[in-house]
Amino acid sequence: MTQPDMTLWQTIDALVQQIPFTKAKVESVLATHLVDRDTSKDPIQNTAFQFYVGGPAKLADGVVVGNVDLRIRNHAGHPGFLVLGKFSGECVTLATVRAHYGNLKITDTPRGHSLDETTAFSAFLPWGTLSFAFAERNRDCLEGVSFDPRIAESNSTTK
Repeated sequence: MTQPDMTLWQTIDALVQQIPFTKAKVESVLATHLVDRDTSKDPIQNTAFQFYVGGPAKLADGVVVGNVDLRIRNHAGHPGFLVLGKFSGECVTLATVRAHYGNLKITDTPRGHSLDETTAFSAFLPWGTLSFAFAERNRDCLEGVSFDPRIAESNSTTK
């Protein structure tokens, strides 16, 4: 496991600068290798996206990103979707997240089916939505971060 010389917050900022996402850009920022996810055995074949997975990546502040999930749509103009998940190591609290992103809105809540369900707190930024997930299993520590960039204005396709 390689360790970038960046904290979680620096990593988030660096990844935002890489939008639209590519496999190479994400690998470079996280100092990890991403591989094609085999979707051939999925019950419903998804031909709209290419899926890449990787991890772990240990950050300079002791946060460990357990897995990386990058999805790139097979159609030009889409910026990709990125999830950093299964955080461990140094606990990042909601108060710490709010110190960096003060105007958070709750955008998803658990439905009582699993301790792995999360409460998502999202920041709506000029480039898109940045969401922070806290799992029921350990509500005090950040479980993951997702990046959902907007499609470029010149593209008339809606999300």
